[in-house]
Amino acid sequence: MTNLLVPLTHLNAAPEPERKFRLMEIVRRAMRERRYSVRTQEAYEGWIRRYIVFSGRRHPADLNEADVRAFLSDLAVAQRVSAATQRQAHAAIIFLYSAVVRRPLLAISDFTPAITPRRLPIVLSEKEVRAIIVRLREPDRLAVSLLYGSGLRILECVSLRVKDVDLDRCEITVRGGKGDKDRRVPLAKSAVADLRRRLRDSHRIWTADRKNDVRVTGIEGALARKLPNADREWAWFFVFPATRTFRDHSRVARRHHLHETHVQRAVREATIAARVGKRITCHSFRHSFATHLLENGADIRTIQELLGHSDVRTTMIYTHVLNRGGLGVTSPADRL
Repeated sequence: MTNLLVPLTHLNAAPEPERKFRLMEIVRRAMRERRYSVRTQEAYEGWIRRYIVFSGRRHPADLNEADVRAFLSDLAVAQRVSAATQRQAHAAIIFLYSAVVRRPLLAISDFTPAITPRRLPIVLSEKEVRAIIVRLREPDRLAVSLLYGSGLRILECVSLRVKDVDLDRCEITVRGGKGDKDRRVPLAKSAVADLRRRLRDSHRIWTADRKNDVRVTGIEGALARKLPNADREWAWFFVFPATRTFRDHSRVARRHHLHETHVQRAVREATIAARVGKRITCHSFRHSFATHLLENGADIRTIQELLGHSDVRTTMIYTHVLNRGGLGVTSPADRL
């Protein structure tokens, strides 16, 4: 599918250099030009590929709204994807036609919508959180402590840079979170000592990397041009650096941050060892952070800001904790 060439008739307004590019190359370039996050680029590219395969590997310019409608309906009926997944696929196809094919789609609203089940988040008790954390080893223990103590997403946690941690103010700045938004979250005082040790270990790695001209990842584009040496500075180094280095396409030695799967695997093993009978993921600690704040009297707007939610309705799901014991009533069995 990556060998699909873009016919000249399909891109009437395309400049001369674009004639030699393949379809997916143009898709990737268009997303980079719009500064989409890496995760969004990967997701959109995957959906565009699935759309083309579903449509018999025909060029998107030869397809129309009916084909898009059939694809989205198939996701809901045959693939049984969630509503959020279907919305992401829809957004990817809209991007394809507006930015690459350059023939914006007419409004498509009559496809079969995916069912949106009402799911409550899985929340740990404080005892369960403690039981899991004590069974973890560093650096996973500190990472999970930050997930729970600061309400971070797993990628936000492992990609933290030194400059974004303020030990004196007990504060963490999350840069470019979901929706490319920055926010500040609290740093638990109980995690400060462990974080200081983590930074000392990271500094030793950074010192060795500086001698060997190993640079960190994630500093590119306009930022790299503005701060050409940022990827060698201590402030931009990762709090949780990866154990191995690699060479990028320019043959420059680089070090990435600790991969999310490393922490996810450790959490899974610790959950089993602690005999916690719940389906726990790294995101469960973020759910627990919000729920426990609500239980302790924090207002919903504050929690919304700490979690980085754009819509307070997303945060409102945590109000289920106010309904403990079946809407707060006392079971008649307790009076027997």
